[in-house]
Amino acid sequence: MLLIALLGFYTLVTGRITDGSARLKDGAAQASAGAGQLDDGAGKLANGASLADAGAGKLSAGAQKISSGISTKLAPGADQLQAGAGKLAEGAVKIEADVTSKLAPGVYKVDDGAQKLAAGAVQLSAALTPTPAGNAENNLADGAARLDGGAARLAGGTAALAGGTDQLKGYRGANGNPEAGTGTAALAQALELLEAAANDPVRGLVPLSVVKDKIARITAGAHKLDAGASQLQAGAQRLQDGAGQLNAGTGKLKAGFATLAGKLNSQDPGSPGVVLGTPLLADGTSRIRIGMDGVPGDPEHPGLLKAAARMTEGSSRLADGTVALNAGIKGNPADPANPGLLGGSQALASGASELSAGSTKLASGSSQLATGADKLADGNARIADGTGTLYSGAAAVSPTSLLRQSDAATALGLVAVLALGAVGAFPALRKRQAGPR
Repeated sequence: MLLIALLGFYTLVTGRITDGSARLKDGAAQASAGAGQLDDGAGKLANGASLADAGAGKLSAGAQKISSGISTKLAPGADQLQAGAGKLAEGAVKIEADVTSKLAPGVYKVDDGAQKLAAGAVQLSAALTPTPAGNAENNLADGAARLDGGAARLAGGTAALAGGTDQLKGYRGANGNPEAGTGTAALAQALELLEAAANDPVRGLVPLSVVKDKIARITAGAHKLDAGASQLQAGAQRLQDGAGQLNAGTGKLKAGFATLAGKLNSQDPGSPGVVLGTPLLADGTSRIRIGMDGVPGDPEHPGLLKAAARMTEGSSRLADGTVALNAGIKGNPADPANPGLLGGSQALASGASELSAGSTKLASGSSQLATGADKLADGNARIADGTGTLYSGAAAVSPTSLLRQSDAATALGLVAVLALGAVGAFPALRKRQAGPR
């Protein structure tokens, strides 16, 4: 009975030991796997911490460069920009004043003058362009044509006068014969012969000698008449020459007026006349005036005056913006909540430096953690090996390991039945031993 009881107890204990060692084996395996994962995670953490340390170093260096760039370049550039914007605003105000007080009045005067010039060109053309009838009043071309006609008639008259004076002057007769001559020259020649006859003492005739004084005076008068005829002939010739020149001049004057009229009235766009050119000029100055005043109701064409005013306003806003930009860069020393970009970049550089130091420490700690996790994984692996050995040993000495779980339960049941049978049979055996005595 005792042996049976011991067998049952041994079976029960070794079964529990085997079951516990199996669970311990499973837990050790899970712990080993977890330690491996922890080791892998610690390695990744160490690598990440190393990368973070390198990135933090670069961030710190970049923050230092940003802070240096802001303090050495951006801030001075903002100062220069602010100064330039101020000068630009002052220049815009001066430009607007010049446009308003000088340029615009000049444009208006030029436009008014061009309009008057165009009207004057029309009047000038009317005065210088010949009319078909040729008799318009206050028309220089028609007057020049009439003057040319008069000069032609004057030339004809002076030519006739020259011919008459030539006939009046005449010429002396050949061989001392006045009858062969003409004009005052022949008359003077005849009177010379008459005077010579009156003064001849041999041939002298009483009647002629009586009147020789009168003949002498007549002869002298005839000589003066002949001399005057000569002068009249020369004057008539000069008058004829002058009339010819006058006629030629009036012809050129008439042709000149025709040419001038052509120049005035030319409609060729490549070579416009004054009548066409002055309206073009007036149109151009009118457009300039529109460019100065703008087109009412057309925001795309505000005009130079409004554009100058807008430029002044825009440059003023630009100056205000640069002041605000400079304030944003430098901040307000009296307001800690408004450090400005320069102060913020310095704080960023300081924080990045601290982050770099912390990342270095994190990398060092992560490396130590990875080393410890590696050792933990190694220890868990050994524990897993030990629990495997324990389980193998417990299973080797446990009867339940020889059977399936249901068979072990059956065996325990049989042991229990045998034990109960033995307990029940023990009193019967004692009675049998006690009876025959």
